[in-house]
Amino acid sequence: MAYLWFKAFHLIGIVVWFAGLFYLVRLFIYHVEANQEPEPAKTILKNQYQIMEKRLYNIITTPGMLVTVAMAIGLLSTEPEVLKQGWLHIKLLFVSLLVAYHYYCSRLMKQLAADECRWSGQQLRALNEAPTVMLLVIVLLAVFKNNLPTDITVWGVFGLIILMAVTIQLYAKKRRRDKEKLMGQIGQVPQEQN
Repeated sequence: MAYLWFKAFHLIGIVVWFAGLFYLVRLFIYHVEANQEPEPAKTILKNQYQIMEKRLYNIITTPGMLVTVAMAIGLLSTEPEVLKQGWLHIKLLFVSLLVAYHYYCSRLMKQLAADECRWSGQQLRALNEAPTVMLLVIVLLAVFKNNLPTDITVWGVFGLIILMAVTIQLYAKKRRRDKEKLMGQIGQVPQEQN
């Protein structure tokens, strides 16, 4: 029975953790892009994003990570023999990368607060795809275990990464064009009135 409780709360922790990670970097993107706004909107937006980032990280994302890890330890304590299986070692490697990503987000949050972040909105969009790829690999390993069809999975993950990168680039290009078009329209209005 303990195994089922650990598993249930492990899954809940995962959902909370990933919801936080997905939204946190999206806030970073908005925070960086607020630099392009005129004052006082720039300062107001950056202050608001900073508050939202801290709350999301401290109240949702980090507790989600802690519950996930604690319940995983509980699961392993009920089935210690699983620690000898190769698929779990790979899964734990990806979980370690995810924990590092989590703490790197904290570092980025501090850099944003100090106005020292060097990441562009487009670079942050690419960074925001990292937890998606890690989640995909972790879930596939948890479901298939040692029977993971690596040939199809490897190509599927590779294809997904390429698709995400292309989509990010196309979306960023569309946004730039839309912004240039809007700026062109704004620039034409005063000329037509003269």
